[in-house]
Amino acid sequence: MHLDNCTEQEEETPFAQQNSDMAKSRIRRRIMINGVAHWATAATEQEYAECVARLLAPQQTPIVENIRKHDFATYAWNWFKVFSKPNVSKTTAITYERQLRYYICPAFKGQAIEDITPTDVQQMFNLMDAQRKKAKSTKEKCKIVLNMVFQHAVEEEIIHKNPLTSKTIRIKGEPSHGTEPYTVEQMQYIVRHIQDIKKPMDRAYIALHSLHPLRPEEVLGLKWEDIDLAAGVIHVRNTVIHPDRNQPCFEAKTKTEKSRRTIQLVSQIKAYLVGGDPDEFVVGGKSPMSYQQVRKMRIRISKDIAFGEIITPRRFRATVLTDIYDRTKDVKLVQSAAGHTTAAMTMKYYVKGRETNQATADAIATAYGL
Repeated sequence: MHLDNCTEQEEETPFAQQNSDMAKSRIRRRIMINGVAHWATAATEQEYAECVARLLAPQQTPIVENIRKHDFATYAWNWFKVFSKPNVSKTTAITYERQLRYYICPAFKGQAIEDITPTDVQQMFNLMDAQRKKAKSTKEKCKIVLNMVFQHAVEEEIIHKNPLTSKTIRIKGEPSHGTEPYTVEQMQYIVRHIQDIKKPMDRAYIALHSLHPLRPEEVLGLKWEDIDLAAGVIHVRNTVIHPDRNQPCFEAKTKTEKSRRTIQLVSQIKAYLVGGDPDEFVVGGKSPMSYQQVRKMRIRISKDIAFGEIITPRRFRATVLTDIYDRTKDVKLVQSAAGHTTAAMTMKYYVKGRETNQATADAIATAYGL
């Protein structure tokens, strides 16, 4: 079968004339399609019909899809505002927002989420070292947020694969030293001098915070209805944070579901808990304290007891959890008191362990009958 384009004036070629016998045995017809003449040569009518059908078929042109890509920063902020921020505690939301604002979005500025590769992700982590050495824990926080953004894009079928799942990505950095606990001697000194603190509210604050495994925001969120003196327990169910280091923000919930808990009250401090209206804050009264008010309170307490340094609230939690574990060696008990989802979290970041000489040799000798 043979196809030729021709004009109205085209004649048979000399070659065709010289092979007239062959030409007579084949079908050779001229057809007009859209004003253009075509010669169709075929051995059979069926073959000729197929030839004409192909000529009449509309010309197929490749369809180029105009795919609109998604700017990474725009997509990430939308994820945060719609899916993340409304569904986590304010403390967690602040952490996520900082990772996006200071590390993640600047690293992928101007890039579409569809174009981000594992190489781009690795460069972000490398840049965190190049600009300023960052602890590995900081990078892990970035990884958590970035992973949620990418995973959401996978679920929306915007990208096919999460770049963070690549086995080639490596995260290194300085180990996080966490919060340094107070020494036993420092804690004994603070406890002995609680009675020297002048303001009743300041006394209640330091008695509650220094002797219980509470987060700073949990202490500030306590109301008098949360303290059951008769039962000797503290109900942890509210928090007060300072997102902009200024005005307080009250939340009738805790950091996580596990953080909502009931812990034992150290009975020896009941004398420092004067009491108030059930709906009033233990630290603050009718309204929770602002960031500056808390700071001034810490300075007052340090001065009243001649502590020698400003009281650092976040150190109390690590200190108390460390000493509970050292005394009980009960991991689950410490985890419950801390309000953590896993014991690994408690042991890794909060329990520091004060024992310098682990009696491993004596223990194994006893076990083996030596």
